Amino acid sequence: MADPSFDVVSKVDRQEVDNALNQAAKELSTRFDFRGTGAQVSWAGEAVAIQAETEERCRAAIDVFKEKLIKRNISLKAFEVGEPAVSGKVYKVTGTIVQGIASEKAKQIAKKIRDEGPKGVQAQIQGDQLRVSGKKKDQLQEVIALLKTSDFGIALQFTNYR
Repeated sequence: MADPSFDVVSKVDRQEVDNALNQAAKELSTRFDFRGTGAQVSWAGEAVAIQAETEERCRAAIDVFKEKLIKRNISLKAFEVGEPAVSGKVYKVTGTIVQGIASEKAKQIAKKIRDEGPKGVQAQIQGDQLRVSGKKKDQLQEVIALLKTSDFGIALQFTNYR
């Protein structure tokens, strides 16, 4: 029988992001303090486009969208947004939903597991995810606890635990 293992991934449910975006758009259209400011939040391909007539309203619209992401249990580490910039008469900003673990982050995570994890646990980089395997399930649970207390700047999920 194969050793117990699990995968470390960084994935976000697109449907949950879409629901958060729709809720934020509805709130921006109905809230009194956003009336007449042209505040909008919408999809721009795979990115999220936010715009408003003033920089303050644009930042407030970003905060509304972040609140909706939090309510839908999506980590804010999975949402990268820049600074609002003037485009004609409106301020615009685009944010991206981060999917997958970049190779440099995967190397950092694997190094952390090697250095601080229990002996006999291996981490292999497989594309945009890591496969962690060990002799005992208790060791894998220690690794999960170690990774949860560490901050790598990305949202991590643990899947395929067997």
